[in-house]
Amino acid sequence: MNIYFCGSIRGGRQDVAIYQQIVTCLKTYGRVLTEHVAFPELEISEKSLNDTEILERDMQWLSQAHIVVAEVTQPSLGVGFEIARAITLNKPVLCLFRPSSGHRLSALIRGSANNRSFFVGNYEQREDFEKFIRDFFSYCSQKRTV
Repeated sequence: MNIYFCGSIRGGRQDVAIYQQIVTCLKTYGRVLTEHVAFPELEISEKSLNDTEILERDMQWLSQAHIVVAEVTQPSLGVGFEIARAITLNKPVLCLFRPSSGHRLSALIRGSANNRSFFVGNYEQREDFEKFIRDFFSYCSQKRTV
């Protein structure tokens, strides 16, 4: 199974350690096409690519993905774009948000939750997001969307 993981890059890298934990969890369910989002030195390694090349690469990966998991605590235009594109491609989406961060989740993300193809889970600890991920994969498997 191909998994597309979204996390803030240019919007802020404060949560990269959490991204690493999420990607580690996701790898137990399949191939994470965007594992690099959890790399601490990502911005240095991507300097050889221009913005158009990054867009084309990421959209190709998104089209290959069976599901999308997005960490949405750190506000990011790019993550919002990826989520919107995933919706247009009919990909099941799980958004993970950490309320204790002090940020408020966008109403457009929270309001999109329908518990059929778009899910939002509030978490504080690793065990919390692991449960949301487990339940999401179980639901998608039952609905045969993955």
